[in-house]
Amino acid sequence: MDYYQKNPTYNLPRYSPSQHRRSRGPGKLITAASIVLGFGIILTLLNIYELHKMKEDHMIHIQPTSEGKTGQFGSKQPVVWVDGKHLESGYLTHVFAVFDRIGYAVGDSESKWDVLWSHEYPFETLSKKLADLKPHQRVNHFPGTGFITNKVSLATSSIPYIPKAFKIPSEKESFLKYTKEHPDKLWVQKRNSHRGIKIKKIKDLDLASDGSFVQEYVDKPFLIDKRKFDIGVYTILTSIDPLRVYIVEGEVLLRFCAADYHPFDSTNTKKYVVDDNYTPVWEMPSLKAIFDDGMYTCKETLDTYLEQTGRNHLKLWEDIKDSIRQVYLHKEKSLISSSSRFRNNRNFFEMVRFDFVLDDQLNVYLMEVNMSPNLSSGHFWRNKRIYEHVVYNVLSLVGVAKTTSNAFEDSDMDGKDMQASDKDVTVFPMWCSERKCMTDCQSEKCSICHQCLSRDMKSSLKHAFMEHASRGSCRRIFPKPVSQEEALKWSLASASDEYHSLNPHNKKMYIWFMGKCRLDPGWCY
Repeated sequence: MDYYQKNPTYNLPRYSPSQHRRSRGPGKLITAASIVLGFGIILTLLNIYELHKMKEDHMIHIQPTSEGKTGQFGSKQPVVWVDGKHLESGYLTHVFAVFDRIGYAVGDSESKWDVLWSHEYPFETLSKKLADLKPHQRVNHFPGTGFITNKVSLATSSIPYIPKAFKIPSEKESFLKYTKEHPDKLWVQKRNSHRGIKIKKIKDLDLASDGSFVQEYVDKPFLIDKRKFDIGVYTILTSIDPLRVYIVEGEVLLRFCAADYHPFDSTNTKKYVVDDNYTPVWEMPSLKAIFDDGMYTCKETLDTYLEQTGRNHLKLWEDIKDSIRQVYLHKEKSLISSSSRFRNNRNFFEMVRFDFVLDDQLNVYLMEVNMSPNLSSGHFWRNKRIYEHVVYNVLSLVGVAKTTSNAFEDSDMDGKDMQASDKDVTVFPMWCSERKCMTDCQSEKCSICHQCLSRDMKSSLKHAFMEHASRGSCRRIFPKPVSQEEALKWSLASASDEYHSLNPHNKKMYIWFMGKCRLDPGWCY
């Protein structure tokens, strides 16, 4: 019996014949019936009157659930359209629950929806519905996200932190040459179409068929209680050009293999592959007390264990964040190109899960990026808290779980200024007050000043401002956070090569966050 069967949503009262009373004789029965009938007629007339009055006075509220209710200032109950196959199975139960708690009505493709949460990539199957998006409508995927979540595309991108891989069959010769130079390496073959992963000898690899790649196996994994594990980091893309990326800082998903790693046996995948029947963190002897008794999150539990055993967990997380940054910077041009057919890429946001493994020196290896990661606690009901925490914080970050009755794009000017005005996004008062910047916007230094910003860039900065204000447990990883001391010392002359490699919009966003950090240390991370 799974979680949903053990926890039914409703418990309906049952009919019981014993609740009926025996009759007390015909005369008394007729009298009682007459009184009840008369009283019922009076109540019916009163109800008809009240219903008529309600219809006249409150007709505006009598709307279909999926269309929401209109309020005093023209606001309405927002509507979410959740799209996916076999929704009745309950795999998106926690998504529905979060949207319900933040005040959304559930609609469908024919509703005047505000948010589309699609489990599948929607830009092919739902392309007609997304062709003319209104400014306030939000979709939980970015066009072109497959450049990141496609296993072959990611693994063969030559991005740091990803184990070396070769696309098959086009890179077959390069692969064979590499294996001769590194005969001790172990290899796995992967495909986009299925999840089967198994270490194979080179002679057993299929080097002829399309759609696969071979990847170096991380053969000395870091173990806890003799088990290999992976770390799932929930990552949110909120904007491209300029690029903004966040992670859910307060929580990760820890999944342990079902069998001990040693003695190693490549034919037993339960020793080195994390599958659906993984071992959860609360069943690991060295972690159970920290997680359960201490009431710490998975991330805090792992950090505590590493610190207790004398290992540097701070570098681990910096490497993970750097890995995620590298992926988005590497793929940004493809994302921009894919989004170009839409009028505004601000309609989109996306939460994915980056999965990492560690070697015995705590070096980080990115294994894959999951579009629409699992959010069902049907197998492990205790994951409910993690999934609902993640979904809620993602929706808060992107303004879907909003504190105002209207979306920012649907607000009048007063409503917009209340949330983020021009004054909220001004930075570098000493720079921007100089005569040069007041009269000339050509220099890079002046480009971030209010008088030099385009309307579109001002809008991007206001969205960044609101993200920061509602980020919850999410933390920005791009533009890269800095300390206030670093921000106060920063100048264009001392800017790093990483800064100079950014596109113009990303440079402005980088400078803007640097300026906000100078003014308030709360903006530094």
